[in-house]
Amino acid sequence: MISVQEAIEKRHAVRSFTDGRIEGEIKDALDKEVAACNSEGGLRIQLVTDEPEAFGGFMSRHSDFSNVRNYIALVGADNTESREKLGYYGERLVILAQRLGLNSCWVALTFSKRKSKVEVGPGEALVCAIALGYGTTQGESHPIKRPDEVSKCGTGVPEWFAKGVECALLAPTALMKQNFMFEYRDRKVYATSKGICAPVNLGIVKYHFEVGAGKDNVVWG
Repeated sequence: MISVQEAIEKRHAVRSFTDGRIEGEIKDALDKEVAACNSEGGLRIQLVTDEPEAFGGFMSRHSDFSNVRNYIALVGADNTESREKLGYYGERLVILAQRLGLNSCWVALTFSKRKSKVEVGPGEALVCAIALGYGTTQGESHPIKRPDEVSKCGTGVPEWFAKGVECALLAPTALMKQNFMFEYRDRKVYATSKGICAPVNLGIVKYHFEVGAGKDNVVWG
């Protein structure tokens, strides 16, 4: 299995999938990680397989989704803190999927929540989904911002901070806008995000930052 860093570098959004089934050891590994993420984050993320209805409508087809039969439903408490956690743990699952040989795409609006086979309890929300499967392609890279466009720091900044920012720039964000900012001061890292799906985006880029910087180095402010 490739490393987490290599998976981050290789992973690109994919919207068209083959008929390959997610089963056996690969499904077991995903189920195990979903359970771990739910336990750590107090979430109700769900892996749904062999279910074509959620991505079978006009909006999905209009957005170039094809043959999506598997997805990760990101469910948690209906508040900002939970949305950030869903971004963080959802991206952790995305990178595991890449390491397992699968492809993926984050989805906020272009799937049917009503037709999805997902359990959502009182006070919870199905915030977004991650389309999952064996891609017909490996996707393609897109332009990214410069590190100085998404970070602020003074003198004496540790090397790991720069590595964290570089890794965060490889993270998927809504509409590929990369509307986030990292700042290092008083030995802590401060992160903000704005725009559409800001809390989810913040969780995603925080996960990437920790991978690049080394989680043990990071104290969030």
